[in-house]
Amino acid sequence: MSRQRLPLNPAGERLEALLRQRIVYLDGAMGTMIQQLKLQEADYRGERFASHPGQLKGNNDLLVITKPAVIRDIHRAYLDAGADILETNTFNGTSIAMEDYAMTDLVRELNTEAVKVARAAVDAFKAANPGKDAFVAGAIGPTNKTLSMSRDVNDSAKRDVTFVQVRDSYREQVDALIDAGADLLLCETVFDTLVLKAALFAIDEAFEARGFRIPVMISGTITDASGRTLTGQTTESFWNSVRHAQPISIGMNCALGGEQMRPHIAELAKKADIYVSCYPNAGLPNPLSPTGFPEGPEDTAAILETFARDGLVNIVGGCCGTTPGHIAAIRRRTEKYTTRPPCASPSSRSKPAPRSSISTSTKACWMGPRR
Repeated sequence: MSRQRLPLNPAGERLEALLRQRIVYLDGAMGTMIQQLKLQEADYRGERFASHPGQLKGNNDLLVITKPAVIRDIHRAYLDAGADILETNTFNGTSIAMEDYAMTDLVRELNTEAVKVARAAVDAFKAANPGKDAFVAGAIGPTNKTLSMSRDVNDSAKRDVTFVQVRDSYREQVDALIDAGADLLLCETVFDTLVLKAALFAIDEAFEARGFRIPVMISGTITDASGRTLTGQTTESFWNSVRHAQPISIGMNCALGGEQMRPHIAELAKKADIYVSCYPNAGLPNPLSPTGFPEGPEDTAAILETFARDGLVNIVGGCCGTTPGHIAAIRRRTEKYTTRPPCASPSSRSKPAPRSSISTSTKACWMGPRR
């Protein structure tokens, strides 16, 4: 069954309406915000996992159970800074990723609690700010495995996992996120499109089992100056590989700062007939910087303002190294601009337009900055 034939959840309808009106704002980094708190092993363990084998420090997803107030406060800080969409603290919330900590049995609980923590922050924010809306995005990371490449240079067929295993792992996470009440799903930091396809397969299965769908955002990662993903895809080939999934948006995050990411976002803006997202790092990682990243809030905001001014984006936010201060600055400098028109109605996405017509129509319907 085509995903578009399934009814969209009410929150998804509100999000689509908001995207037609203005630029929408994602939150910023979770991991680097947690790092700033200097949490210790005991903080990650709490009483429940005091005797769990192995080191747990660094398992940030676990904090939704052992330190939920810490995660809730970070969420609330981003909402107060102007974020419309909160990402759940579930970047590593699959059995494949949790195997590193011998916590595969916690996957459903971790994802469920993460949605609850984010929802509590959203509900409190909306109660304090009548008339404002906000959304919870179930964050789906790339796992720590690859399906497109071998880890053994002497055996090109060698894989640590199969497609079915990855699909099953994602299905467990997706089921938990949806059942807990996530408004949308965000497949992010994609470096291997075949792993993403396993996630999309699981998502479609979950939608069909429930008889409804929620919006799906997709965000890839260009890893270096080659302009390709880790598994060798260009921006255009990445888009063409996933457009069949009919996501609400396509974009890029992580690895690069805004300046390095711009040509790839510009290419998506020219070719994609859906909304475009961008949430870069606060510049390229710099170990000499006090925060590990060179760009302060105004630096990143100034770069992303040019994206909005030139009609390249619909959704913006921040990745590694960004803070609530970055999100506040980004929103302040970009909200005066009109959102980029996707130039295609949702019903037309099931039959993608020819590449040439997408490019022409996108240029034709861009209206420039809002006065």
